[in-house]
Amino acid sequence: MLTGKQKRFLRSQAHHLDPVFQIGKGGTNEHLFRHIEEAIEKRELMKISILSNNLDDKKEVAAELAERTGSELVQILGNTITLYKESRDNKQIELPRK
Repeated sequence: MLTGKQKRFLRSQAHHLDPVFQIGKGGTNEHLFRHIEEAIEKRELMKISILSNNLDDKKEVAAELAERTGSELVQILGNTITLYKESRDNKQIELPRK
């Protein structure tokens, strides 16, 4: 679980990032989860955009993405979800102490 201080730090780090994946009207699937897991292992912090033609609740989509990929939900801002997962091999982000 991330603390408020750590989430603020991650939000500041993610500010300049562009979304890596887009979720459209097809919604989420196993293929998408696998790709996000692979990408987040390399990046640690990423944004995912929910397109306007997706009718699912964005909070539910964000919670499902975080749970299925083993990552932490940092923020939902508009239609953009920010996720964080500490990398085992490519650690780049040093979180503030709790």
